[in-house]
Amino acid sequence: MIEVKNLTKYYGSKMGVEDVSFTIEKGEIVGLLGPNGAGKSTIMKMINGYFPPTSGTITVGGYDVVENPREAAACIGFLPEIPPLYVEMPVEDFLMFIAKIRGVPRAERKDHVAHVMELANITHVHDRLIKNLSKGYRQRVGLAQALVNLPEVLILDEPTVGLDPKQITEVRDLIKELSKEHTVILSSHILSEVNAICEKIIIINRGRLVTVDSVEHLERGTGRSMLLRVKADPQRALELLGRMPGIESIQRLPAQPGDGDSVRISVLAAEDGDMAEELFHACAVHDMPILEMRRLDASLEEVFLTLTADNAAAHTGQGEKEDA
Repeated sequence: MIEVKNLTKYYGSKMGVEDVSFTIEKGEIVGLLGPNGAGKSTIMKMINGYFPPTSGTITVGGYDVVENPREAAACIGFLPEIPPLYVEMPVEDFLMFIAKIRGVPRAERKDHVAHVMELANITHVHDRLIKNLSKGYRQRVGLAQALVNLPEVLILDEPTVGLDPKQITEVRDLIKELSKEHTVILSSHILSEVNAICEKIIIINRGRLVTVDSVEHLERGTGRSMLLRVKADPQRALELLGRMPGIESIQRLPAQPGDGDSVRISVLAAEDGDMAEELFHACAVHDMPILEMRRLDASLEEVFLTLTADNAAAHTGQGEKEDA
């Protein structure tokens, strides 16, 4: 559905995005993450055809965004961070106007607008001036204008910014519903929101691709903490395991009901990797029976902070190559 190859954008001598490549399949919900100024909005605007890349290619629905801009644009609905609304117009009149400039045939416009107003749950405010709507409802009108030509791809840049918790929940539920029929690219600084909605994550840092992966795999694979429950004297277990090479820190965890005379220990590895085998051998050598051992998954926030640290350029995602 969307294929980005070696995408680069320079503003004069300043690099905005450099050598970014990824693929988004039909029906996926993808979170585009990165610190402020990382290049997220630049990528979204290039996919949407707002401005051309310095080099590299973007295809949407099989159409090159630069070579076939009209055909590619017909596949895309875009909601920028600040919705492009004519606030002096009533909701329905505004959406009819957008349908016209998006090329929706005259005979189909009224049905299209009625359909997207129903999807966005704004039918009951169809005759109200946009300026008199709450911010949550304005955001819904923004989503409706992105949907008015029934595009295959929705690009949403910070769709819940500035909304209150109730409005965030409403817009989040709406996006989930829309994802049943649309491929969605979502940019947000609210990581819990991304975690709740998205299936795959693209992380950008300093204009370069850091990783492309599923949320589940990122949280499971980046965690360096192991939980170990062993039958042993707590102090002895902490001292012996703490001397193992590759251990950054070790600490005793609170006991839980049913633990008996066992001790719970959190082990943090100095680097990414599976320490299960080393821990097993260490416990066996020192006669400390293992009753439980499992990885403590990292949260998406921890993953994000780890991958966007100064050394993030060393990380790559599934099948992606970082040449810089």
